[in-house]
Amino acid sequence: MQVAPVASAAPIPGTYWQWQGHSIYYVKAGAKQAGRPPLLLVHGFGASTDHWRKNIAELQQDFEVWAIDLLGFGRSAKPNLLYSGNLWRDQLHDFITQVIGQPAVLAGNSLGGYASLCVAAQRPASAAGIVLLNSAGPFTDTQPTQKQNLLSTLIRSILLQPWASYLLFQYVRQRSTIRKTLQKVYLDRSAVTEQLVEEIYRPSCDKGAAQVFASVFKTREGEKVDALLKQMTCPLLTIWGEGDPWIKARERGAKFRQYYPSLTEYYLQAGHCPHDEVPEQVNALILSWVLANSSIMK
Repeated sequence: MQVAPVASAAPIPGTYWQWQGHSIYYVKAGAKQAGRPPLLLVHGFGASTDHWRKNIAELQQDFEVWAIDLLGFGRSAKPNLLYSGNLWRDQLHDFITQVIGQPAVLAGNSLGGYASLCVAAQRPASAAGIVLLNSAGPFTDTQPTQKQNLLSTLIRSILLQPWASYLLFQYVRQRSTIRKTLQKVYLDRSAVTEQLVEEIYRPSCDKGAAQVFASVFKTREGEKVDALLKQMTCPLLTIWGEGDPWIKARERGAKFRQYYPSLTEYYLQAGHCPHDEVPEQVNALILSWVLANSSIMK
């Protein structure tokens, strides 16, 4: 597959939508294509619509493309709420219903993948298809050992203390820490630019950002991925960056295939964020998959 390199494009200016009294930031590019559903791009934890700029720059030639900042992230409002997959599921479903106006293919990275999966499984009228890129979320049969359980319980109890989560937030939001973290989860370190670091740092300065970070430790685990896959009926494309140090891509991919045998899957030489690290490959895979499945997408 021949793919052209994607330039490190500047983010496309967006606008705001009011949802449940909160300002939600989104970006729109491209035009409607007959017989082809729109795309909705959903970022991971700590990221934003900016993380999709390389994808939007190219995909807008073939799709009506939307990208959204989940409540609590990016340029969206950061109210003091209990954040969960259900909250973001309802945000995405309402956005598709009220703003896009027709079922969309949701493409989500990491946390955004889990939120997109919740939509596809539990709000199926909104999802024409789903693309998961190193998607987050627990499986039922992933049982931690007793030692891991004790350790995670101890860590969680400490981080439930406001002072502890605040201190951790102040550490992880430093530009130097963001840069080091990205360099660990990207195979190609040249993709970790100052622009990328700044795009992740900037929202951490917003009022309420520390409370959003703290809420992660208060939220109970949502619906298990296998349970969601059993509810889902739309086409599924999984794209895995094999160099992701946070997950064992092949093992996790096999679990998705076990519970959803009809999926299409690809493994790329990339880390946790393949859409940003190898955007030309990801863009080409999304386009070819949508074209191959357009006849069964609502």
